[in-house]
Amino acid sequence: MTSQAKDAPAVRGDLFDPACPTRRLLDRIGTKWTSMVVKVLAEAAPGEVRFAELLRRMPGVSQKMLSVTLRNLARDGLVARRVEPSVPPGVHYRLTELGLSLETVLASVRNWAEEHMAEVDRANELADEPDRWPRDK
Repeated sequence: MTSQAKDAPAVRGDLFDPACPTRRLLDRIGTKWTSMVVKVLAEAAPGEVRFAELLRRMPGVSQKMLSVTLRNLARDGLVARRVEPSVPPGVHYRLTELGLSLETVLASVRNWAEEHMAEVDRANELADEPDRWPRDK
């Protein structure tokens, strides 16, 4: 990072501006895999978690998808990566301070989803019934 970038005032994004990078960031942090990675790493904070352990604790994620997710989170400054010089190399991940601040927000969204999933499922069932679309309630 250049000293000019460090000293530049923080610029707030505008979600409704099609050119704003806020949209790309929301696309990345809004995925189930990002939410799971952040949760697992937050539970270990301030410690680290190895790649294989993340893979084991996230049922359904492929090795490639986990790698892509971690690469993006590291690029965004949310996750720090450390490679242990061994054979094979041990790769460890931890949340940065910025990543820890994201966990609070994502935990709220995860909690909301877990609390309201039955209601959303029921709404989907009703919407899928014949002659129920559009409906007022």
